[in-house]
Amino acid sequence: MSERLVDAYDLVIFDLDGVVYLIDRPIPGAVEAIGELHRAGVPLAYATNNASRRAGEVADLLNGLGVPADAGEVITSAGASAAALARRLPPGSKVLVVGAEALRAEVREAGLEPVALAQERPAAVVQGYGPRVGWADLAEAALAIQGGAQWVATNTDRTLPSPRGPLPGNGSLVAALRTALGRDPDLVVGKPEPELFATAARRVGAQRALVVGDRLDTDIEGAVLAGMDSLLVLTGVSGPADLLAAPEQRRPTYVAADLGGLFEVAGAATVPPDEVEGWRLEDGGGVRLAGDGTAIDALRLLCGLAWSGGAATEVAPHSTAARDALHALGLA
Repeated sequence: MSERLVDAYDLVIFDLDGVVYLIDRPIPGAVEAIGELHRAGVPLAYATNNASRRAGEVADLLNGLGVPADAGEVITSAGASAAALARRLPPGSKVLVVGAEALRAEVREAGLEPVALAQERPAAVVQGYGPRVGWADLAEAALAIQGGAQWVATNTDRTLPSPRGPLPGNGSLVAALRTALGRDPDLVVGKPEPELFATAARRVGAQRALVVGDRLDTDIEGAVLAGMDSLLVLTGVSGPADLLAAPEQRRPTYVAADLGGLFEVAGAATVPPDEVEGWRLEDGGGVRLAGDGTAIDALRLLCGLAWSGGAATEVAPHSTAARDALHALGLA
């Protein structure tokens, strides 16, 4: 039996939104893929920038979707941010929390006192996503930071996925404060900072971890910063055009349509590929895609062209199959 992509790694770290589920529904094929990994005894972890749920709540959600998980496998930006504050501040310090109840609970569990008003003179502000965060919350945070409080952001995701399309994420809310204050947060905990991935690897003593994500600007860049290989799946935020335009620090080791890519023959999902069966690029008055094969293999081939400076988005089809592949990739 040929070695599969996943067989080269001693830990698989999954992003959640856009990879395993979308809001509260499983991504097609995700439950089956993770179930296969569990049956094979592959160590798993879940690292999420979502600060609106605690680790136990995330594990409960996963179990409810049919994905066996426990809280010890989940690393959230809320929990990691609270832990970072506990290392920086004396026990019992006041922290102004902008975000969901899960973030307040993590702050409280870390031995700190969550507050809501700048007049309570907090030592720090921690800012995470919450669906009810509004202007009044941002105003209190701005006043507290101007008064000398440290500013910690759980993450800076510009958007978050939804069934209706990308919606404003915590990064958009952080940007509002950044504009008002004229400065950046003192600390950003979540991806693309490498701490969530490093924590996951330390927990199980992993020497070679694989990060699986749907975002180039958080999951993949975070993996690069952590010195880990990565698999981009096209089930969430980043699409083929984003991948072709990716700068070097946001380029994955592998790309696949979904989590089924974990079980491809080792090397088949690599980008750029050494070779792609069925597809070829021809030069004749402009680069043309010729041959036949899967759309994802065509994308892998085009990555090689784009990342070497070629105009991959201007490639013309030279076969019916090529036309269909480019259309499926949104590159027609």
